[in-house]
Amino acid sequence: MDLKKNESIQRVYKTLKKYDESQSLIVLETSAGTAKDAATSLGCDVGAIVKSLIFKSNDKYYLCLISGDKRASASKIKSILNVDELSMASATDVKQVTGFSIGGVSPIGHLNKLNVLIDLSLGRFKQLFAAAGHPYCIFKINYRDLIKITNGLPNNITE
Repeated sequence: MDLKKNESIQRVYKTLKKYDESQSLIVLETSAGTAKDAATSLGCDVGAIVKSLIFKSNDKYYLCLISGDKRASASKIKSILNVDELSMASATDVKQVTGFSIGGVSPIGHLNKLNVLIDLSLGRFKQLFAAAGHPYCIFKINYRDLIKITNGLPNNITE
């Protein structure tokens, strides 16, 4: 894969390098399009995979970063955001808002600024792996740096 020609991957790469010059991307031989696929490709616990889920409330979008072995809790997220309605964003909305297709949505490098919630359960792992704009490209990061690079709010947002 030619990383230099993929605009989505380049947005993630630039954001990552701006945050920490020592950071790099990892290109996989197999897909990381789902948390299970990513864990299999990397040989790690599925919980160490960061799922980037986009939720919509009215006309606002929110990024929720959740451990690969957990499910998002709509009721907890609604309570934290103080909204009455909340739904998963459509694939079309995700692409339009973030610039990424589902299966490669990164926690960073979005086209639009999003409010970010980060599940506390991700803190169980020394190293986390997140999508880098493409199903075959990821990056490694620790929980503390994930919070800093996304300006995310840690909270209990899973069932």
